[in-house]
Amino acid sequence: MIESKYLKENIENIQKLMTIPALKNFETRSLGKLLRLSKVRQYEDGERIIKEGDLDPWLYFLLSGKIRITKENLDIGTIDRKGEIFGEMRIIDSLSRSASVYAVGKTVCLAVDTSAKERLSSEGTIDERLDFLLLLYRIFAEYMSIRLRLTNDELIRAKKQAAAL
Repeated sequence: MIESKYLKENIENIQKLMTIPALKNFETRSLGKLLRLSKVRQYEDGERIIKEGDLDPWLYFLLSGKIRITKENLDIGTIDRKGEIFGEMRIIDSLSRSASVYAVGKTVCLAVDTSAKERLSSEGTIDERLDFLLLLYRIFAEYMSIRLRLTNDELIRAKKQAAAL
C-alpha cells in the first residue's frame, strides 16, 4: 500500500471530493473537515484493504479500481463504482470488521480516519461538528439501504431457486 499524509484543506482537494457522488451534498467547509481526516491509499491487485475481525477505524471511498469482499473466505461481492463507500459497518456499530476487502487490480481509495475526531474538534461550533457527523451518517444510511435492497433481491432469487429444486 502506498499512503499519502493527511490531506490538506484546499480548493483543489475540495473540488476533487465534490466529484464523488456520495459527497455531492456536503458543504465546502464539511468537505474541508473530511479532508483533514483523510489519506489517499493506493493498493495493488490482491492486496488486502480490510481484514475480517480487525478493529481499525478507517472508512473508505473508492476512487478508482475495484474491490472484492469476502467473508469466511467466500466471495460475497464486488464494488467498482467511483465514490462507493465501504468499511462503514465497523464505524456505525463499533464491532469488529464483518468481512475482508481486497483490491482487484490497481485500486485507489480515500481513507477516512474516524478515530481522528480531535482533528475536527479544534475548529467550529458543536453544532457544526454535529451537522458534519449527521451528514456522514446520512450517507451511510443511504448506501446501506441500497445494499439491503440488493441483498433482499438476491435472497428472493435464491429462495425461488431453492424452491424450484
